[in-house]
Amino acid sequence: MKKRLLSVLICVAMAATLLSACGKKESGKETSKQETGTQANKETNTEKQSDAGNETKSDDIVVTFVPKLSGNAFFESANVGAQKFAEKVGGYTVKYDGNPEASVANQVAIVNNAISQGSNAICVSSVDASGLDAAMKKAKEAGLAVVTWDSDVSGDARSLMVSQGTPEQLGQMLVDMAAEGMEDPNAEGVTYCWHYSQATVADQNSWQVAGEAYIKEKYPNWTNVAPDNYYSEQDAEKAISVGEAILTAHPDITAIICNDSTALPGQAQAAQNLGLTSKDVVITGFAAPNSMKDYCRAGILERWGLWDCQIQGAMGTYLGYWLAAGNTFKVGDKIDIPEIGTVEVMPNTVLNPNAYTADDSGVVLLPERTVFDINNMDNYDF
Repeated sequence: MKKRLLSVLICVAMAATLLSACGKKESGKETSKQETGTQANKETNTEKQSDAGNETKSDDIVVTFVPKLSGNAFFESANVGAQKFAEKVGGYTVKYDGNPEASVANQVAIVNNAISQGSNAICVSSVDASGLDAAMKKAKEAGLAVVTWDSDVSGDARSLMVSQGTPEQLGQMLVDMAAEGMEDPNAEGVTYCWHYSQATVADQNSWQVAGEAYIKEKYPNWTNVAPDNYYSEQDAEKAISVGEAILTAHPDITAIICNDSTALPGQAQAAQNLGLTSKDVVITGFAAPNSMKDYCRAGILERWGLWDCQIQGAMGTYLGYWLAAGNTFKVGDKIDIPEIGTVEVMPNTVLNPNAYTADDSGVVLLPERTVFDINNMDNYDF
């Protein structure tokens, strides 16, 4: 009898243990579901609240941010904006990866490194309109979100482009700044030329083409003394030597338009080296304000322009993160960017009427551009 009772008690204990174990397994399944749900939320939200009410960052998405070249004030400023914005928004980190020499080969190597090192997105300012296409498509196929900023690749090689403006907006702005520096832009005998990086850079070349069309329409009295343009390949020293060559070959030139942030300070330095000021030649173009303030104070040039490259860097890298987090878009959709506002995805044809078109490839424009002069330049620090 005692043996039978002991056997029954042992069976009951074993059954209780089994039930307890089953309960733990079920609880484990539930925990796994909760963790899966939390991870899904992390992929779509940048932040969550901890039990203590403090903000905690989600798992970081890595966005590789690629300039045309490192060391240039424009691109370094854009990186500052991108880094600050990522810290403020949370959920992703920006890895700035550039080379002091602007070349397709260097940028291809950087894109390939981003793929092999596990980046989730790339945001590239391309040195060539199509030279990076194969590398960018490879990145897309590897699962990276692919965005461009400042200077584009082909539309089928990326998802979004963050552009500083349309070619018409920027080409007209460049010409208007040159005209404003002249005593009489409608006088006979006005001569000018363009000095920028290279003809294969999509953005700068499109502005030059649009600017030429605007000149023909508004200033038919102007003569381009170098229709093939001057190029300094985004090399700071070469920009000075090319700038001196322009001023030596055309000593009476009225205006030099530099639609490149390396060419403009180089051209200004060339004029200063030759003892020329804004009274002798109008020099204008696009560059970060800090790179041109001393030339403006010295009277070498009176005005130049740009857009807020820090905001452009912030927008480009954020959209890379946004796509890597699993978001999708169609042309015509609007995207909310924290603290910057709502932007519309426009068709690629706003930059080039012959551009590739697809619902999943579009352009986002910056809201505004700025002309700098002696009166407002110290309001800007980038």
